[in-house]
Amino acid sequence: PFMINHERSAPASTPSWQQRQHFVSIGNFRHAPNWDAVLWLKQRIWPKIRQALPQAELHIYGAYPPPKATDLNHPSSGFYVKGWAESADEVIQNARVLIAPLRFGAGIKGKLLDAMRNGTPSVTTPIGVEGMVSSQAWPGAIGGSEKAIAAAAVQLYQDEATWLKAQSRIQAILDHRFNTVKNQGNLLYLLNQMLDKKHLAQHRKNNFVGQMLRHHHHKSTQYMSQWIEAKNKLS
Repeated sequence: PFMINHERSAPASTPSWQQRQHFVSIGNFRHAPNWDAVLWLKQRIWPKIRQALPQAELHIYGAYPPPKATDLNHPSSGFYVKGWAESADEVIQNARVLIAPLRFGAGIKGKLLDAMRNGTPSVTTPIGVEGMVSSQAWPGAIGGSEKAIAAAAVQLYQDEATWLKAQSRIQAILDHRFNTVKNQGNLLYLLNQMLDKKHLAQHRKNNFVGQMLRHHHHKSTQYMSQWIEAKNKLS
């Protein structure tokens, strides 16, 4: 997991529910899962949210917005494609809800961790939360369909009690899953265990993927050398 310095787990103070407004979505436009999420928001999810919250706006930030992204900008429906953000923390802190409807992708999602660091509840999908929580409740909502995502986003946005309850879950997740001191200690322990000669052989024996990659790495070198040899004979 990512490692977050304990003192940076959450800023000393962030805007309150009353001080925040609108939704935010953030992510590099060159990354296919982010672009898919923007399209899903534009075509299916945001119209449902906007129908329930006609004054709300969705601000979409991300580096490298192509023309196909900026063409989606539609102020009259509250859908704003903002492009690159000078400070991701600032735009996330000022939003009431971060929305990340990710339908595919791998790894821990930095945007959702940034939302937690800035005290911002989020709405995402089961793909979005992979690797981020175990037994803890998500600080916001998880939806598997456009209807569920929209309904959860509306509830979180307009109900202060629901929002505050979601925000209250953040620190426990940061401490349990992303604390630098704890994770560094665990990582060093595992590395030392593996480097111990008593454990290293067994570790390598159990590491099927590593064995497979090692085998093909050497085979590729073997075949490359044979190709060079054959090529030299013909030249």
